Amino acid sequence: MTHEEKHFSGSEMVRDIVIGMSDGLTVPFALAAGLTGAMQNNSVIVTAGLAEIVAGSIAMGLGGYLAGKTEIDHYDSELKREYFEVDHFPEKEKQEVREVFQDYGLSDEAQTLIVDELSKDKDKWVNFMMRYELGLEKPDINRARQSALTIGISYIIGGIVPLSAYFHFFTDNAKDGLFYSCIVTAICLFIFGYFKTKIIGQPPLQGAFKILFIGALAAAAAYFIAHLIN
Repeated sequence: MTHEEKHFSGSEMVRDIVIGMSDGLTVPFALAAGLTGAMQNNSVIVTAGLAEIVAGSIAMGLGGYLAGKTEIDHYDSELKREYFEVDHFPEKEKQEVREVFQDYGLSDEAQTLIVDELSKDKDKWVNFMMRYELGLEKPDINRARQSALTIGISYIIGGIVPLSAYFHFFTDNAKDGLFYSCIVTAICLFIFGYFKTKIIGQPPLQGAFKILFIGALAAAAAYFIAHLIN
């Protein structure tokens, strides 16, 4: 009998899709709902919604790019620091390696043997310290660009969903647009929340209702505040 380990490996891309899609579904939906509470002009709502989607996708994508770039810069900075410490304070670094294996219950003899072998290759030694002392994995140099693109596109896709109900081929009335937008967005939020939580190994129904509740709360708050102010 063979055992096949199944681990989820697409966490970074899924995280970016979740960030972009969840905000894309929620923010334009809340904006459209708020505008509906203040006016009944579908053209204005669609125009404002499209402008928000463009601005939001750029802002979210830029945020993802900067986050990825910061991760790369942080890793490079720590890598240079580790090379410096290995060159100038080798005994201290060897002791830190011993402490890592000491936590795993290895004997003093085994620790010394491992340290002696590991210290023969400086690159492997530094990589070991980066991973097991600092808990840092080498980031993909293309990660920042990929993250920006994934978040931006996900935001646009998510944002078009609630706004599409206000297009003239659906309805010319803003209240009807809001009604259909609520239905379509609620379905998408539920499906999105279900599969998002299922992929990461959490209870899918609980996650689906949680995402749906957040989106509904944001839209309801925007609508009633705009209605009261108007």
